Amino acid sequence: MRIIGAASLVTVCAMLASAPALADWVPPFKGNDTGGIIAYEMATTTDARQIAVDHCAKYGKVVKFLAVDPQYGGYVSFACRWVPYGADQQPLRTKY
Repeated sequence: MRIIGAASLVTVCAMLASAPALADWVPPFKGNDTGGIIAYEMATTTDARQIAVDHCAKYGKVVKFLAVDPQYGGYVSFACRWVPYGADQQPLRTKY
């Protein structure tokens, strides 16, 4: 019985060692109703401002850019807000 257990342990270890280690794929743009991120590589080749405005407009909100990480693997982050900063308007009220 010990030989079978040892052989199966060696087989499992060999299978795990031979499998490639892959990271998950991340889309260049990801967001929800509170905001999102745009990959820096995508932001340099497309109009990131328009992408964020269109995304927030789907939820009836305006965009507020938060940060830019200008390096490989970096991102542009933004928030979707009900009312722009400094506006005299009241927040939108929605009924679900």
